[in-house]
Amino acid sequence: MATSREVSTMIKQGFISDSTLSFSPSRTPNSSSTRLLLNSPTNSNKPLLSPPHFNNSSTELTHPPPPPPPTRSAHHHTTLFQMMSEEQSLELNRQKTQSKISKLVKEFDGFNNNGVFGFGDVRLTVIGRDGFKVSCDVHKRVLMEKSGFFSDKLKDRQKGIVHSIEISECDDVEVYLESLVLMYSDDFKKRLMGEGVTKILALLKVCADIMFDAGIMSCLEYLEAVPWTEDEEEKVISHLSQLQLHESATEVLQRVSCELSTSCRADDIFTKLLNGVLQAKDDKARREMKTVISRLFKEDSSNHDSRLDVSKDTLYSLCHGCLSSLILCLSEATCVDDDKRDRGVLMSEIAREAENLQWIVDILIDKKEADEFVKLWADQKELAVLHSKIPTIYRHEISKVTSQLCVAIGRGQILVPKEARFYLLSTWLEPLYDDFGWIRRVCKSVDKKVVEDGLGRTILTLPLIQQQAILLKWFDRFLNKGDDCPNIQRAFEIWWRRAFIRQYAAEQSNSELQLAVCDYPN
Repeated sequence: MATSREVSTMIKQGFISDSTLSFSPSRTPNSSSTRLLLNSPTNSNKPLLSPPHFNNSSTELTHPPPPPPPTRSAHHHTTLFQMMSEEQSLELNRQKTQSKISKLVKEFDGFNNNGVFGFGDVRLTVIGRDGFKVSCDVHKRVLMEKSGFFSDKLKDRQKGIVHSIEISECDDVEVYLESLVLMYSDDFKKRLMGEGVTKILALLKVCADIMFDAGIMSCLEYLEAVPWTEDEEEKVISHLSQLQLHESATEVLQRVSCELSTSCRADDIFTKLLNGVLQAKDDKARREMKTVISRLFKEDSSNHDSRLDVSKDTLYSLCHGCLSSLILCLSEATCVDDDKRDRGVLMSEIAREAENLQWIVDILIDKKEADEFVKLWADQKELAVLHSKIPTIYRHEISKVTSQLCVAIGRGQILVPKEARFYLLSTWLEPLYDDFGWIRRVCKSVDKKVVEDGLGRTILTLPLIQQQAILLKWFDRFLNKGDDCPNIQRAFEIWWRRAFIRQYAAEQSNSELQLAVCDYPN
């Protein structure tokens, strides 16, 4: 057992947490270091001013109490080493802030000594919420000329004497002083150059609080000109909304908003973008932009307040275009000669149109508008006939559309009547069987298990007599083709139990369920 001295040593080194030690991130700066910045005469008559909560009907100000500093949970223990690291980080930040404030105070000293403004006749003290306090001499005429807030407070003050003003509970002492220094600047743009968006937003808030109109416009012009990250964009919109600058902020917000006339033309823009992708000459760029646009449409669909969307008519118009191109390509493929170049070009064109169709169908599924496409695809008898006449290497991408629909139906993402589901399988199940082996070997983007599960689930949504016809035919095919045929044993087992074990229909009719023959086109 460790002695008390050994335990004490381990706590000091940070290897054991001590529940008696606590730490608050809100700390008052060392008073001796703060006094180096202060030289304030005592004046019990100085007015207490705290924008922006000034009430015009009374000189008495009220403020909401500052939020309590965050505290650590009683169940959360931290080691002395962690506490020291946090203290060190806070101390470094405090030193940086004080260094910046010291430079700002020196700038005020420069204004007092350069002979342009003369000596300051207002003793301004700014006190932060954490108690940090800074005093400097500023000029009444500058404050009154530039700030509506200070003009209102100083207009009736006696001339020829030094006035004292105290700003209490300031959110950020450094930013407040920076805003006052800005009043003395002849070139606001140069003064703000290089500052981050977050700093400009903080300056904008102070300028709005003290009604420093020139500072407000300079901050807004700066925000309008500099680039924003997406996080900064959210901050800009939030701050401008809170400050309620209205028309003054219009130029800035044009970056993220548009006129209603543009919104009304959104479908035209989407149509142009989608057509551009479908007709792109570079395959790599086409695939990349498909991914980007699909992701953006998904983001848009998750935002229920969004007013912009691509119309259903536009998407189905694109589907019809892809289908017409596929029929034309397959017609050419049925009479292609043995020239390898011709075969290669034609195969590429068929794959391209099939991929385009898959992409539009994906968008329809995400938008929950693919039910009509199931009927449209099931009705493509001519395309199915052409499909059977050309080699698998040309046509397998077309069968991926069928698997795509079966997966969506099996997941409940497409809801269509049983007639449409059976019609779909009647037209395209055999072509999918024929191409499955090639798809399984060549198309690494296709998950064989997902397709098999979706196909099985789709079959099991049909009436039992139709399940029987399809699964008995699959049974024979699977025994002959093996892995080149989709493995839907799970669906076969469920059908078996429905037909022979549960015998729900037999109990209802008091007769045995008979194996029936259902017309199922080849």
